[in-house]
Amino acid sequence: MPARKFYKEIESNAIGRLRKLSPDLTYHCFDHTMDVLEQCVRIAEAEGVTDQKDIFLLKVAALYHDTGFLKAYRFHEAASCEIFLEETNGFGFTDADIAVVKRLIMATQIPQQPSDILEKIICDADLDYLGRDDFFSIGDTLRREFILFKVVANNEEWENLQLKFLKNHSYHTRSSQKLREPAKQLNISKLLQEQK
Repeated sequence: MPARKFYKEIESNAIGRLRKLSPDLTYHCFDHTMDVLEQCVRIAEAEGVTDQKDIFLLKVAALYHDTGFLKAYRFHEAASCEIFLEETNGFGFTDADIAVVKRLIMATQIPQQPSDILEKIICDADLDYLGRDDFFSIGDTLRREFILFKVVANNEEWENLQLKFLKNHSYHTRSSQKLREPAKQLNISKLLQEQK
């Protein structure tokens, strides 16, 4: 039986895992994963991806892409792949399906370097908020997490890192470039004004 027939069970397993993430993960949390899942579906549609198997694999990768935070903070993507393999054994995934999901999870690693349309979609979904109105509120959850996990030492270091990241970031899909890039540029301008 094709794996996609088990989507509800797979989703339930992933959600069960995500509910166990540390409350200290104020950004890489359940809500972030659900947002990435939603944006993957939206961007896939905007990009004209209609193959139901591709959409299924994209959704599974989105669900599992940050589960690795249960095992490690840095380089969590490889741990996410391990959890995906543990959780989904017996759900009818072919070796080719497994390879695609693992590749999509690993594509979200920073710096992002997607090589095909599915990788581009999950990468843009993962950082969709950079070009949205909720950028500052979501960014604050990442600031708190980064300070707690000692990725940055203080707010000033965070501000510099965030600005550098935004300036170097590019959306990969045409639809995200059109929909999110203008707001992202506006968010950069606001950050620059705040620093004055």
